Amino acid sequence: MAKSVEIPQGKRTLKYRFFEILPFVLSVLMIVLLPVFSAISPVLGSVYLLLIVIMNLVKAVGISYRMIQGQKLVKQSVKVDWIRRIKELGDPENSLKALKKWNVKEYGFSDHLHNLNAIAKNPENYPKYEDIWHAVIVTLYNESIDVLGPTLESVLATTADKKRMILLIAYEERGGEAALATAKALEKKYKNKFGHFELVMHPKDIKGEVVGKGGNITNAGRRLKDIVAEMKLEPKNVIVTTLDSDNRPDPCYFDQVTYEFIVHEDRQNLSYQPVSLFTNNIWDAPAITRVVATTNSFWNLICTMRPHLLRNFASHSQPLEALIGMDFWSTRTIVEDGHQYWRSLFYFEGKYEVLPIRAPIRQDAVLSDTLFKTLKAQWVQLRRWDYGASDVAYVGDYLFSKKRKISFISLFPKFYRLLEGHVTLAAVAPIIMFGGFVPLLFHLESRDLLSRHLPIVVSYIQTVAAIGILISIILSLKMLPPKPKNCKNKPKIIMVIQWILSPIISVVYSSFCAFYSQTRLAFGLYMEKFDVTDKSVKKHD
Repeated sequence: MAKSVEIPQGKRTLKYRFFEILPFVLSVLMIVLLPVFSAISPVLGSVYLLLIVIMNLVKAVGISYRMIQGQKLVKQSVKVDWIRRIKELGDPENSLKALKKWNVKEYGFSDHLHNLNAIAKNPENYPKYEDIWHAVIVTLYNESIDVLGPTLESVLATTADKKRMILLIAYEERGGEAALATAKALEKKYKNKFGHFELVMHPKDIKGEVVGKGGNITNAGRRLKDIVAEMKLEPKNVIVTTLDSDNRPDPCYFDQVTYEFIVHEDRQNLSYQPVSLFTNNIWDAPAITRVVATTNSFWNLICTMRPHLLRNFASHSQPLEALIGMDFWSTRTIVEDGHQYWRSLFYFEGKYEVLPIRAPIRQDAVLSDTLFKTLKAQWVQLRRWDYGASDVAYVGDYLFSKKRKISFISLFPKFYRLLEGHVTLAAVAPIIMFGGFVPLLFHLESRDLLSRHLPIVVSYIQTVAAIGILISIILSLKMLPPKPKNCKNKPKIIMVIQWILSPIISVVYSSFCAFYSQTRLAFGLYMEKFDVTDKSVKKHD
């Protein structure tokens, strides 16, 4: 029987409401403190601003280092012959004899030797490769076959055994006849190319569900449970991966997941997180959405370098047995991917981790029919992501509950990082952009050197921090996919010039979207509809 870890519906308790309001209050307070401190004393206001600017500089340095490191590891990881490694796990003793003769400088080679030793000592604790199946749930609402076709082709192009793969097209009834027609066209083309292929329709207007992806993939997951039973497979040996309609996994992705699944004895308590890169259509997207997409790609790279901070995001993989136990994903939030981390953490009573898979799943940058629609769609996407602030209440309520089964000392740092991340996302960008002049405005006659020279000091610090943008530019150029033929009038230099938009994007998109979502939470205006991001396709000759 599934163990309930769901978000409350309807009227919240006072404690839950307190934590829903908390991110908004702290974000506003962080900004308001600058003029308040400046009114009291120009020195106090200047010191407060400098602390925030320096904190941001330190973060920028760390981010730049991890971006370089992350991109290097991803490049190394995708070059590994994961199938060979998996086969070596099946015969660990002979593999060790052969491999110990070589000093191989290959990604994770020493870890591989360690894993072979562990399996050789206790082979009964590790599943056989031949017993492992992958189930892939691809979601469909109103996307065209031009979007979904390349996604299924990319799954077929992976090195995993498609005969041990179940592929479900989870389509929405509210998508109407167009969604059904697209699903049927996909079924006709791909039905016989997988171990099992099935269309799963998610009924509309189910009581207790928000209009979102969570209900769709949960409905498909419940059908998957029955399929696995009908095929007489063990749920503990089935790994489930969710893909949005535009998600294209790297050829080695499923084999990397298989390898990690085999070598970790606590495999049911893990989920497997790829690097999400928004590069599929990067050449076609306008400058603003290109910068947003590239920045988000970098952030996902950085997260793989900090496993203790890694959370579920977008596409990820998780064992079916664990999903059945927690009744799959939440059907009550529009941010079911990030929320899945907390849901799983509470279900496993703290014994849960997200394991980085350093293989990319490439996605689309936001792109619609016109520039205005694209900019609007980008806003819609980011405000939905920023609604992850709703997890502050979910975690805070549990943290300060008598029913808590995770130690306070263990959970509080995670709660703090969650809260701090949403607050700084909303408040820091406008403070850094406009705060340099605030202390001086309150004391125009002041002769205090610090406040008078503060704008210059801040600009110098920001100049140093701009090194991070320079690194981002270099790495973004390396990360670009090949330029499509006949991509009109878009030389590579455009991909450099676009970064002058970063400060504007930080305020107009990152900060304002965060404030929008936090304000709605604070006033109980819950976002209960998943606004699908536009995914237009430009065809090139």
